[in-house]
Amino acid sequence: MFTINKCQCPECKKPALSSFNDNEIIDEPGYCFEHTEDKKAYLAHLKKFIESHDKIVGLNAYGITVQGMDLTDKKFYGCNFQHVLFTNVHAENIRLRMCMMDFATFTDCDFIKSNIQFSSFSGAKFVHLVLTGSDLIHNNFNGITSYQCSFDNSDLYNSRFIKAILMNTSMQDCNLKKTIFYNSAREKVSFKLSNTREALIDRNKGGLIEDFSITGEDTL
Repeated sequence: MFTINKCQCPECKKPALSSFNDNEIIDEPGYCFEHTEDKKAYLAHLKKFIESHDKIVGLNAYGITVQGMDLTDKKFYGCNFQHVLFTNVHAENIRLRMCMMDFATFTDCDFIKSNIQFSSFSGAKFVHLVLTGSDLIHNNFNGITSYQCSFDNSDLYNSRFIKAILMNTSMQDCNLKKTIFYNSAREKVSFKLSNTREALIDRNKGGLIEDFSITGEDTL
């Protein structure tokens, strides 16, 4: 997992960004993104580091901005992307394990055929995010807001959408076994061809088909 070093700016409680050389991430004091003096230089260095490595372990990138980047086939393990702004990011076939993306924002991003497990997106915002054909297993999507997104043809086994807000979002032909939707708000969400009987919608009733419309189109 990533090392949490406190920002060196007095009274700042945010974690410091990872430092690295051309070959590896190094553990040394630093500043958070807000208090980094030359943000453009840091982002350029980070981009070069990511582009030159297929596998990245323990990166702390709290609060940065990622725009127009290609993360196709990249592998991230134990990384911190909390409060990160992802815009126009292409990340087909990306692999994430035990990564933290709480309160991140994804806008116009493509994560098709991704493999994401044991990771957290709690409180994140998804706008026009495409996750079609992905393995999204054992993940925390609690409290997310999803607008015009696609999870189609994905495996959502044992993932949690507790108190999530899902609007105009498609979950067609998904594996929803043990997927939890407690206290979620759903408007125009399509579950067509998904195994909604095995999802958990109500703490007392479990995955009953009555919680979804017969056609698989949720209109709550």
